Amino acid sequence: MRILFLGDIVGHPGRMVVEERLPALLDQYRPDLVIANAENMANGRGLTPKLAETLFDANIDILTMGNHVWDHREIFGYIDNEKRIVRPANYPKGAPGFGYILVKVDTVKVAVVNLMGRVFMGDYDSPFAVINQILEEIQSETKHIFIDFHAEATSEKLALAHFVDGRVSAVVGTHTHVQTADEQILPGGTAYLTDVGMCGPIDSIIGMKKDQVLQRFLTQMPVRLEVEAGPAKLNAVVIDLLDNGLASSIQRIALK
Repeated sequence: MRILFLGDIVGHPGRMVVEERLPALLDQYRPDLVIANAENMANGRGLTPKLAETLFDANIDILTMGNHVWDHREIFGYIDNEKRIVRPANYPKGAPGFGYILVKVDTVKVAVVNLMGRVFMGDYDSPFAVINQILEEIQSETKHIFIDFHAEATSEKLALAHFVDGRVSAVVGTHTHVQTADEQILPGGTAYLTDVGMCGPIDSIIGMKKDQVLQRFLTQMPVRLEVEAGPAKLNAVVIDLLDNGLASSIQRIALK
């Protein structure tokens, strides 16, 4: 089983680089399942049904989300009925959508789970308690379990990965938009990468216009950030899984 995961797709430049570069990646790596984080798809904040459909049309199978999942109201009803979109499972009960899904790939079921960190992020339910509950629910369904952990703090991402090591296939981080160089297979067999990075503008500050981000830091005043224009990069990760659901390899991808 091979999974290709694309880092946070940021605005129009991110969408364009995915549409341009993904076909070659599919030819090269022949993944069985393609997943992407799309919470920054709509001008850097959130996702709309129309944009979700463009990503599905580009041969992405599953979309994961994050803290911007609710930024466009039209997603509310859509996400309740679209099982190819996974929002963070540790939102409080009553939130629309699905915190995890089971997708069948040939004869194998794969669980795709989305979790949100709490350090520097918000008052969400504990990702540790929630993933424990999810693993109890799906233990009889599959051993192939992929987690997108949308979080700010490296320590929290590492802690969750070690917490589930040997119980899930992979834990990959999103949210910071900066690809880390710590890909590894943990002692229990779980693949890990602190942050996959982003699919978005190269000459930017995490995908946004530099002058606006600098203004916010220099003045401490509220500034609405916009997606930068120009050429974009594609960050991704490829993970190979054994029949027992544990990882045999993990490889970062960084294309400009």
